[in-house]
This record gives sequence, structure tokens and C-alpha cells, in this order.
Amino acid sequence: MNKEIKKEDGTQNGILTLDVFQKDREIVIKSAIAGVTGKDLDISITNDSVTITGNRKEEGEERGKNYLYQEINWGTFSRKVILPEKVNAEEAKATLKNGILIIVLPKLNSS
Repeated sequence: MNKEIKKEDGTQNGILTLDVFQKDREIVIKSAIAGVTGKDLDISITNDSVTITGNRKEEGEERGKNYLYQEINWGTFSRKVILPEKVNAEEAKATLKNGILIIVLPKLNSS
């Protein structure tokens, strides 16, 4: 089942699935976003939230497909995460490797 939300303009926006966990000094966000390149991603980080938006483009789109299953969200997706504690947005790091996005957010009060 596709998870989607309607935007103000009436188009659909897929919801990005992710894992969020914390360590002693950092909060980590992981998401499987296969088929998306770094240029198709926008990550906005503040001291108390992270917003990830992007676009997954379908290659070789065919007309008149007769789907038996359709579970991949093609097109735009987004997700906003409210963080459980403040982070240092300036020191955050994001990597995208083998279709896995990892965002590491150092906690502000980790010293």
C-alpha cells in the first residue's frame, strides 16, 4: 500500500520511511532511498528538526502498465522529524551510499 499525503496543489507526496535512534552524543537518522541521487535530495536541518525532501524518478516509464503490485513511491517524497533534543545543525553530516541515507546529528549538550 502506498503511503501518500495530499499537498495543497492536490498532487500526491510519498512519505519517506526511516529509522531514528540516539547514542550518547548523537542522533542518527537512516533511510533506504534507492533510486535517488544526492542531487534529487534536499535535507534541511535545524537545532530541533530535520526535513528530508526528494524526488524518485522512474526510468523507462511505459504507457498502459497493468500493475499486479505497485508499492514503490515514484515522484516526490518528504518527511519531517522532530528531534527529542537539540542538535548542532552546523556539525551535522549526511551520507548517501548504496541507496541508504545516513544523517548523523551531534547533540548540543553532549560535552
